[in-house]
Amino acid sequence: MRILIVEDDPVLGDGIERSLAGAGYRVDRVASGTEGDAALAGQDYDLVILDLGLPGMDGLEVLRRLRYRGGRAPVLILTARDAVGDRVTGLDLGADDYLVKPFDLAELEARARALLRRGQFGASPQISLGPLVFDSVGRRALVNGTALELSAREVGVLEVLLTRSGRVVAKEHLAERLSRWGEEIGANAIEVYVHRLRRKLEPSGLVIRTIRGLGYLIDKPV
Repeated sequence: MRILIVEDDPVLGDGIERSLAGAGYRVDRVASGTEGDAALAGQDYDLVILDLGLPGMDGLEVLRRLRYRGGRAPVLILTARDAVGDRVTGLDLGADDYLVKPFDLAELEARARALLRRGQFGASPQISLGPLVFDSVGRRALVNGTALELSAREVGVLEVLLTRSGRVVAKEHLAERLSRWGEEIGANAIEVYVHRLRRKLEPSGLVIRTIRGLGYLIDKPV
């Protein structure tokens, strides 16, 4: 799952980014409303964490433009503005939740998880394949009830392959889904992540097949 943080306070933005990235989410971060609007216009996100007092473009305007374009990503607003009128305006424009500064990062993570579940539009956040169960919100995989020890990148590869189970996934698509905004992940790195994940899935009987010239396909045990 991919999250966009639009926050101009470098200390707070860095803390939120580290917290969410450490939980296994792919996180992009920008520091102005103009950059946030551009990112949302060019990329689909599963969650937006949006400050209101931003340079370039106010957070409420970023939100208004997102909803005007039909963007449905859940939006969690962060603000030092504790006036009821500001909260009402944000909610009327399509915000899903509010968090007033200062706040605890643990609470932000909990609210983010709740919004990501809601953002599934009623679908289950769990994906099952054979003995494997993957929790796309909690960012963990279990085989026969036992958690697999996976890196954040390995979790990302597994999620993409599972959501496209039965279809070939190109290396380029995996790189795009795993990379942060402005970052590039090479084909060699993807091969390493797939190789590590393949070894960890061996006891479950799940196989990641290499389809030469096309990409990868995950298969359940026969």
